Amino acid sequence: MKILISGSTGHIGSNLLNLLQNRGHEVFKIVRFKSLENQRCIYLSLNDSDYNIKRFEGFDVVIHLAGENLLGRWSDRKKQKIRDSRVESTKLLCRIFEMLEHKPITFLCASAVGFYGDRGDLVLTEDSIRGEGFLPDVCYEWENATKEAADMGIRVVNIRTGMVLDSNRGALKTMLIPFKLGIGGNIGSGEQYWSWISIDDEISAINFAIENDNINGPLNLVSPEPLKNKDFTSILGNAVGRPTFLKVPEFALNIICGEMSGELLLSSARVKPQKLEESGYRFKHESLNQALRDLLS
Repeated sequence: MKILISGSTGHIGSNLLNLLQNRGHEVFKIVRFKSLENQRCIYLSLNDSDYNIKRFEGFDVVIHLAGENLLGRWSDRKKQKIRDSRVESTKLLCRIFEMLEHKPITFLCASAVGFYGDRGDLVLTEDSIRGEGFLPDVCYEWENATKEAADMGIRVVNIRTGMVLDSNRGALKTMLIPFKLGIGGNIGSGEQYWSWISIDDEISAINFAIENDNINGPLNLVSPEPLKNKDFTSILGNAVGRPTFLKVPEFALNIICGEMSGELLLSSARVKPQKLEESGYRFKHESLNQALRDLLS
């Protein structure tokens, strides 16, 4: 297939790009700087209307993964960048689709389990309603922006990703430093559920969604084993052979990280991959033990 992807230099995008190319697809990248445009790179920026619409013709699949990094203190300016980089960029792509003679068949757009907000022990599936807070609102707007594509007859999949585990990048790499030093521990009470997925399953599940026409709408990209933070901590500590008796108190996180800590680290989302399992996807890493054994080997 002929595939166009945004966010190809990011954690998920770079791994997905390699997988798609290895499977023989013709992959093009969206780039944000005009100087990077070439035969395989197509320029597109929210701040510039000077892009070549003809270059967006004839793609079978468009995958939109780009977005402002969530890490850092959430000032009003940071929150606006988080929202606009997701919602407004999705709206822009849909406007481009509308002008095309040959529209994409499938549009996969990133989203996140942040859609569900802080829901305690409640088991959450794709049918669950959205939560309350900044991230649920952003995810709702993000997914709602893709409806324009669906109205054009394009198959839309909103990939609600959990915490992606990869020893080379992202959350796991960050956590490994204190854990290997023996200073890892529970975050807050440790009772909040973390919904995670290995990088291998993340990109394989995206590819599965591309290849299965029966999948559309929200799709939870998480392992079948959401874990409380205290259990996640214990398993990771055992994997690196270090104790995990220290705790990071909630008040300290709030001082250091502000609003971000409440919505990313302390929020509880017990998410299940219902659609993936019903569609026949087989996980490589169903349990955290399995994932860490492979990721840390």
